[in-house]
Amino acid sequence: MAMLLREALGDSLRRVRTQQGRTLREVSTGARVSLGYLSEVERGQKEASSELLAAICDALDVEIADLLLDVGHAMRPAETVAPEVAEAGITATKVVIPAPAGRHDATALAAA
Repeated sequence: MAMLLREALGDSLRRVRTQQGRTLREVSTGARVSLGYLSEVERGQKEASSELLAAICDALDVEIADLLLDVGHAMRPAETVAPEVAEAGITATKVVIPAPAGRHDATALAAA
């Protein structure tokens, strides 16, 4: 079965959060959403509204467009590439969402 959008979004959000070394509690507070609900979104059990997704991305300091690009690449099977992409000789790559500039790194959190 194909991956569901809510699962891919959750995977991407969790990856960004853990790469930043942040806890669910920190992000849920910043996004003004309950910790339990954010956990369900990350596990792909709940569909996040566009407003909630924007709040989570804001709390993570990532662009929603970058998150959606990452999700799109994760959902596309490697063997399916659009014909114009294949003709151009472009290979599919995973989009890496850049971490915010030092704002949430582990040493900054430890010093706080």
